[in-house]
Amino acid sequence: MCRLILILLVIVGCSAPQQDPVDILILYTDDQRFNTIGALGNEEIRTPNIDALVRRGITFTHAHTMGGLHGALCAPSRAMLMTGRPLFRLDRTGDNIPPEHTMMPEAATKAGYITFGTGKWHNDRASFARAFQTADNIFLGGMHLPAVGGHEAPELYEFDSTGTYPNHERRQTQGYSSTLFANAAIDFLNEASTMDQPFFAYVSFTSPHDPRTPPEPYASWYHPDSISLPPNFLPAHPFDNGHLDVRDELLREVPRTEAMVREELALYYGMISELDAEVGRIISALEENGQLDNTLIVLAGDNGLAVGSHGLLGKQNLYDHSMRVPLIMAGPGIPANEQRSQLVYIFDIFPTIAEILNLPLSQTIEGQNLNPFIENPQLPGRNSVFYVYRDLQRGIRTADGWKHIQYLVNGVYTEQLFDLNSDPYETNNLSSDSSHVTKLDELRELLIQESVFWSDPLDLSAPDWGR
Repeated sequence: MCRLILILLVIVGCSAPQQDPVDILILYTDDQRFNTIGALGNEEIRTPNIDALVRRGITFTHAHTMGGLHGALCAPSRAMLMTGRPLFRLDRTGDNIPPEHTMMPEAATKAGYITFGTGKWHNDRASFARAFQTADNIFLGGMHLPAVGGHEAPELYEFDSTGTYPNHERRQTQGYSSTLFANAAIDFLNEASTMDQPFFAYVSFTSPHDPRTPPEPYASWYHPDSISLPPNFLPAHPFDNGHLDVRDELLREVPRTEAMVREELALYYGMISELDAEVGRIISALEENGQLDNTLIVLAGDNGLAVGSHGLLGKQNLYDHSMRVPLIMAGPGIPANEQRSQLVYIFDIFPTIAEILNLPLSQTIEGQNLNPFIENPQLPGRNSVFYVYRDLQRGIRTADGWKHIQYLVNGVYTEQLFDLNSDPYETNNLSSDSSHVTKLDELRELLIQESVFWSDPLDLSAPDWGR
């Protein structure tokens, strides 16, 4: 089976440094699913600044997270982004990033970059301290709980040069989370414009993660009655997927009603439009400082979200709405207004940036370099991508448009088979259709192979997994 997994090892000093190093700006969103961008086909959402970024660069339309081993999928997603490592080669569940797992900003520092971080860091504090030389408005945690300020008054840290970030140093900060993170980023970009040094800036938004409380005017932009129900809307999930009692699923009652889902989507879209405005402010600062033409901008999401699809609200599942994420790259050498459909992972971003910047790396990284696809859209990509949720769900999606998911919940085995070419919303389970027995067997075997390849400790060939 063809695997385009690049093992990238760049030896320090083997290449001449670039005359004009490219600056890096990574914009990472929280719980934003792939189909929430106007320029990519969502006619109900307003995202003019992300739309402009789409037109300036390349969109990878089939970018994915690999999943996670607990309900907070964003923690391993961020560890995968930072290290270029897949899920089962992180440190346990991916909450911590140990010193031997070199991160993107660490590699950039070694290459002479000034590194900056703001926003959400859902990994350990020691790894944040290693990652960035400077930072501000730092959120160490998973979400802005309403009881401690929500998005409107989040608890944030200033930069701590000791790297300890003790709890008593958190401060309640007035202002909406996205605005505060954008403010910190803009202040840094203004300062960087006076430096004779390239920069690596990481802006990690906590939006559109709940609590879904978009400020005005964005809250008024979307009325529930004007929002379309997703084609895969269901009042409840049709079977027990093993985690229907996770926090995300308890935000609203079951069964879901059409009115409820429209309300949630209206708030979700309002959050994304507010986020879009802050993305626009940051890009405008780049332009005003004369930095835009020399900056590689990467906008990506950590994971998606159901928001009513399949009777679910959260991301603790392996459907497309939860596993597929935005991935846009724009900047020097990137073609404008193009799309790529190859199957890619979030952890492919590190090796892609590494080649663009000729970063000196002290380790191998296991992502796939996307630059060949940027240059040649006809190149074949991965044959498949592999998905994980806890020890309850495993899934596979193939380049030719098929998807297979297996569940083992309290000894009960369930499986699904979808032809995404004719059923992109995953509504017609073909696993019991006798005309698809051969395809189902093929994907069962492929799932086992991928599980072994990615070092999954579960034995999917065992009898309890339906074999």
